[in-house]
Amino acid sequence: MSWLTDPFSIDFVLRALCGGVLVAVLCAVAGTWVIVRGMAFLGEALAHGMLPGVALATVAGVPVLFGAAASAIVMSLGIGALQRRAKLSYDTSIGLLFVGMLALGVIVISHAGSFATDATAILFGDILAVGTDDLVVLAIAAAIGVGTAAVAHRALVAAAVDERVATVLGLRPRLAQTVLVGLVTLAVVASYQAVGSLLVVGLLVAPAVAARQWTARIPSTMLIAAVVGSAAVAVGLLVSWHAATAAGATIAATAIAGAGVSWALRASIDAARRRVASPVPVPL
Repeated sequence: MSWLTDPFSIDFVLRALCGGVLVAVLCAVAGTWVIVRGMAFLGEALAHGMLPGVALATVAGVPVLFGAAASAIVMSLGIGALQRRAKLSYDTSIGLLFVGMLALGVIVISHAGSFATDATAILFGDILAVGTDDLVVLAIAAAIGVGTAAVAHRALVAAAVDERVATVLGLRPRLAQTVLVGLVTLAVVASYQAVGSLLVVGLLVAPAVAARQWTARIPSTMLIAAVVGSAAVAVGLLVSWHAATAAGATIAATAIAGAGVSWALRASIDAARRRVASPVPVPL
């Protein structure tokens, strides 16, 4: 069993595992609502929308987390402003800002010399470089995410079912929508250090998709998604260690593969139940 335990006996791999598990928990909470509300495009857009802030922070020599947070917040506020002021649909607002922020990030990168290595880290992450300070930030972000989802649970459920009913009940669906966007923003910003802006959507969406095959309840979906995401982190790190592949990409691919396996297993069980419930008629 040394092949299983040896990698995690090394400090930086163990920190990567702890950081990945915290990311999985945070993404499970936000990702469940992303799946329930059909907002996967928002997570993708925010992941790419961070690029100009991260690029500017890297060029300026300030912590990239600040740049990522500022860029994601600007994009979130911009989406709301376009909806209210310009009367654009939600998808249209996201699409416009997604392309605009991505283009701005590419412009910044194209004018910065010797930026290739930093750009690679931004896009694909470096989970093996997670340090103690990063773990503290991820732990705080996970606690905030779980706490916010718990406090706003009733309003989020009502807004997902029927916004008019939520309004009648005084649950303020617009505020619930803002909270949801904030949760996704928090998950994307906090997680990009581990798996990069291009791959964070894998941990945000895939574990929740896998969990929804087995339960329709939101709390249990979050719990199962956290377990699936954590397992994807552990398996991805092991595969990356032994196969010498990129850790962040391997974790994201493992999470997506887990969603596929979950779907296939659920389909097989349902097919077997249908065969049992509908026995083949015996010819007379």
